[in-house]
Amino acid sequence: MAKTVELRRHTPNEGDVLTAAGVKAALEIGHRMRGPIQVAYSSGAQRATQAAGCMVAGHGRAVPGGVVVEPGLRSKREDRWGEIIGQAGRDDIDALRAVDEAFVGAEAAALAQALRRLFDRLADGQKALAVAHSPTNEAAVFGLTGEVVAPLRKGEGVTIVQDGHGAFTVSRAR
Repeated sequence: MAKTVELRRHTPNEGDVLTAAGVKAALEIGHRMRGPIQVAYSSGAQRATQAAGCMVAGHGRAVPGGVVVEPGLRSKREDRWGEIIGQAGRDDIDALRAVDEAFVGAEAAALAQALRRLFDRLADGQKALAVAHSPTNEAAVFGLTGEVVAPLRKGEGVTIVQDGHGAFTVSRAR
């Protein structure tokens, strides 16, 4: 059986708090989510935790595992990410790797380990929601699967499915 993680960027914010539009967007995303969710994860940033909570509320179903902080979904080097984005003039993984391949590679590997932990905590057939940031979400996907996904705007996400043999597939979340 498959395990699924829906990895999303938090919705619009001002500082570390969602705006009214961000709350509304997160509720709408949750309303569109299909199937049961076992647990929701946040990077630990208030905006990500608030977005995860609003998505769960919008989903309208019990989430047995609640909303849990997984600090590995957040880089400890956000300042360096900002520098690299400034140098690249874009925030896609290929452009960022062209500026500092070693840094992006190391960060992608660490962020991928956090994603792998989420999969390891799920039983077959279960689904988790994870809310974090960009471009680190994209780096986590790259580190886990080797696949480059386009930059995620606020509220956007990808669905990552791990099949019974451990292989991953990635698609845009609805």
